[in-house]
Amino acid sequence: MAPTKIRGALNMGFQMMITIGILIANLINYGTSEHENGWIISLGVGAVPAILLCLGSLFLGDTPNSLIERGQHENAKIMLQKIRGTKNVEEEFQDLIDASEQAKKVEHPWKNIVQPKYRPQLTFCSLTPFFQQFTGINVIMFYAPVLFKTLGFGNEASLMSAVITGGVNVVATLVSIFTVDKFGRKILFIEGGAQKFICQIAIGGMIAAKFGLSGEGSLTKGEANLLLFLICAYVAAYAWSWGPLGWLVPSEICSLEARSAGQAINVGVNMLFTFFIAQIFLTLLCHLKFGLFFFFAGFVLIMTIFIALFLPETKNVPIEEMNRVWKSHWF
Repeated sequence: MAPTKIRGALNMGFQMMITIGILIANLINYGTSEHENGWIISLGVGAVPAILLCLGSLFLGDTPNSLIERGQHENAKIMLQKIRGTKNVEEEFQDLIDASEQAKKVEHPWKNIVQPKYRPQLTFCSLTPFFQQFTGINVIMFYAPVLFKTLGFGNEASLMSAVITGGVNVVATLVSIFTVDKFGRKILFIEGGAQKFICQIAIGGMIAAKFGLSGEGSLTKGEANLLLFLICAYVAAYAWSWGPLGWLVPSEICSLEARSAGQAINVGVNMLFTFFIAQIFLTLLCHLKFGLFFFFAGFVLIMTIFIALFLPETKNVPIEEMNRVWKSHWF
């Protein structure tokens, strides 16, 4: 439904709401930490967004694309005029009809996406969510209180540090919303990757120097503040690069005939490796210790090189014309 010129910013509203949710969750955890049944309150409050989501779905309209695919051309045109705020939508409406007619010629999106001509889309819809989870962000966002407590922050301080990183996450996501359609996707990916790599190497080196292999040591107040700054810089880099772009790019690189399959693969791979990282993190932390940050830094280096070499710029490209971008790609 988004106009091409601001598609990136509107799509990132998805990630923006996630970061706000994470911040609110951290604040609730902090606020209920001293309460006898705080963990029950913390889990129970999760029902609130679930209820809002159910209520919101009752007011959700159909997209023009969806209506056209179901043969409701007149309703599709009315919806397009409504969301564009103008009656003059003839050119865009015809583009949508043409793209839909083209898509109908091929009936099976799952068969389509494994065809050789859709191999680039399949690659990015698989590797982008995989790499997104192997940036190491879930180590910070899932286990921030555990991590900060392990590094010598007290109970209260570790929860407050998680709130701080959650706040940074929100602010940095705003940065991406205002820059993605101006500077493009690729530059944000590369800058974010470079910043994350530097921060992870610095964090790993600092923990190695202070705690070593034994895991015993302590941080001065200045060192603790520096460590918190490096973690915040890492979170910020993720929040304006791999966080929102990990959802945006797979959603816009597939043409209509393969988009549903591409999106399903994107979400499926993302959730699979979210689960995988959550299960193995504590084991990795016990065995790798400070090496955990070097482990994820290695993945960040690989994924940044991958993006630099293989991702075409999709800024301001209508989804109906995305095949043209891939056909002109050097590889």
